[in-house]
Amino acid sequence: MSGKKEPEFKSTINHYVLLKYRKVTPNKIMIENTLNISLTGLGVMAGMMFLVWLIHIPLKNAGIVDVAWAFGLALLAAVYAALGDGDILRKWIFAAMVIVWGLRLTVHLFVRVVGHAEDGRYAQMRKEWGGNISLKFLVFFQFQALLNVFLAIPFLLVSVNTNSDLSFFEFAGMTIWAVALIGESAADQQLRTFKSDPANKGKTCRKGLWYYSRHPNYFFEWLIWVSFFVFALGSPYGWASAVCPALMLYFLYRVTGIPATEAQALRTKGDDYREYQRTTSAFVPWFKKN
Repeated sequence: MSGKKEPEFKSTINHYVLLKYRKVTPNKIMIENTLNISLTGLGVMAGMMFLVWLIHIPLKNAGIVDVAWAFGLALLAAVYAALGDGDILRKWIFAAMVIVWGLRLTVHLFVRVVGHAEDGRYAQMRKEWGGNISLKFLVFFQFQALLNVFLAIPFLLVSVNTNSDLSFFEFAGMTIWAVALIGESAADQQLRTFKSDPANKGKTCRKGLWYYSRHPNYFFEWLIWVSFFVFALGSPYGWASAVCPALMLYFLYRVTGIPATEAQALRTKGDDYREYQRTTSAFVPWFKKN
């Protein structure tokens, strides 16, 4: 009789020791899961960007990194939603938002990049970077992979939120996302239509949203990231994702967005673009200056 009870007694002791010394808490489990998912995402992005870098060499067109960047974010959203143990409805609503936006941008950039001359921004980088250009672009492509994982912080936080109730923040995020997606799509279509007319070569687009902003596509792109941040506020630590729209604003306004685009526009459009700069808001759609 005592021989049968001994294993059960030892099992109880072992269970007690485990609880006491390992101190496994829900927060610890969530952190471990989040870290594992992040590392998986980083591996996927690094591998994808390496393949894209290999492809860009014979094409001699680094602009495909923009296509891969947009596609990579949609891919990350799907990977995180699949691996995260959060509420199914919430995580897949959010993943759908990212995927719809990301694939639309991927197609838009693919049509603009593939089969065309390399974007002036990257052609200028080739001139300025000098030797070992392939190696330098490899570092640049891998930086885009790291940037994607960093920007996907809200994707990650939403994917591990187990709360089954949608809050005000999720609905507000969806509303902002819809407005931003419509605005970005309209701006892209207006510019594409303008450029398709040979009579507009060398001229500045002032049609539709481009009458009120020099970069309405960038503004609504940034608003997309605001929507992701607002949606993530409904999840634990969602406030941490505020860094994503802030970083995107910095890149658009100070680094690879407006500065590079406007430098290229001044080289190709000259005084016409200088007048456009004088009278038109750089970012937020607004009334003309006198």
